[in-house]
Amino acid sequence: MTEYDLIIIGGGPAGLAAAVSAFDSGVKNILILERDQELGGILNQCIHNGFGLHTFKEELTGPEYADRFIRQVKERNIPYKLNTMVLDISVQEEDASANETASLPFKTVTVMNRAEGLVFLRAKAVILAMGCRERPRGALNIPGYRPAGIYSAGTAQRLVNMEGFLPGKEIVILGSGDIGLIMARRMTLEGAKVKVVAELMPYSGGLQRNIVQCLEDFGIPLKLSHTVIDIDGKERVRGVTLAQVDENRKPIPGTEGYISCDTLLLSVGLIPENELSSKLGVRMAPATNGPLVNESLETSVPGVFACGNVLHVHDLVDYVSQEAANAGKYAAEYLQDFHAEGLFVGEPKTSVPILAGNGVRYTVPQSIRLSRMEDSLTVRFRVTDVYLNCRIGIFLNDRPLRSIRRPRLAPGEMEQVILKKEELLSIGQQTGNPLSSITIAVQTEEP
Repeated sequence: MTEYDLIIIGGGPAGLAAAVSAFDSGVKNILILERDQELGGILNQCIHNGFGLHTFKEELTGPEYADRFIRQVKERNIPYKLNTMVLDISVQEEDASANETASLPFKTVTVMNRAEGLVFLRAKAVILAMGCRERPRGALNIPGYRPAGIYSAGTAQRLVNMEGFLPGKEIVILGSGDIGLIMARRMTLEGAKVKVVAELMPYSGGLQRNIVQCLEDFGIPLKLSHTVIDIDGKERVRGVTLAQVDENRKPIPGTEGYISCDTLLLSVGLIPENELSSKLGVRMAPATNGPLVNESLETSVPGVFACGNVLHVHDLVDYVSQEAANAGKYAAEYLQDFHAEGLFVGEPKTSVPILAGNGVRYTVPQSIRLSRMEDSLTVRFRVTDVYLNCRIGIFLNDRPLRSIRRPRLAPGEMEQVILKKEELLSIGQQTGNPLSSITIAVQTEEP
């Protein structure tokens, strides 16, 4: 059984950045596992620009951005396996009789590929970087037959950008996620007619810049609080029926309208790929469908870290790379902090929870171990609704620490705050009680 210090599952932007960071932090025995036929992940089909402004200070397309990290991986001679599917991850204790040190929690990674068949690999640490997948039609309960012409927006993106196929000529898009907005523009540029983008919620699920650049600039209508209630067609989509929905997201009788089309694209949300994580026993966060992690991006299973869209869905790949670089660095620290007896040095027993307060749907990370926290920590979160002229409040033990003014907050745009270690430690000195909770909440203001 081949043994590695670190195995990274996923060769997309998160996995690549994590590998480079871990290597630069001193971990040389690394393996990247990727199920596709090439590295780069989803970026290979994202041929539009807008990537890299934070990371490389220039505007790149998705393949160009991925290529920067692929080159860094190859320059460091970090090995990787392509066309390799990870089937299972399990934790086992090293036999102490075969090792002079105390038992170490090794992870066994079961993989399969065409060249080697079924292979068992061992690692001292694992980084989960599997990305996310699209929510399919089956999750929507839309009545109708199953005709040709219904695609997820990401599938249509791959067909157009990589395979050279145009899915249809008259398009309706359900959902205003970023991929759906980008595909509205892409299909228009390819000569198709995008008739409407319908969104169930009263606000868009995508970035404001994408609404402007992909819809408004091309005169594509966006209908908020609307959904598809019927799909017409048995062999091929002939049209869809849209209806307005009420505050409970139920169709309002009398608001139905038929739109003829030959293609329906679904951009109705992304789900982190966490089947492997769940089988491993990693504790999951219901709000994100990703693992619960601490300040080191470590899951509830020691030595297993998570980053990128498998942890929570990001807006920008630059943030994915930043997060993954941190995961690689923390994994390196984990490997370096095993002392001679095989125990994780200074492993704290207590952690402080980060709570999602009023108007906040979730936070990442969800807890902090102050003894392992760096001088500052970036906490990312999403809000539950659109808020105007508001503030983001940070509370320590329910005592206000500070508030940050925001002219607008929206669920489609990820927010972040920076916590400073000295501020978190000072609360105990001020009150005589140790820090027991951190809460991030939206504070609305009177107009």
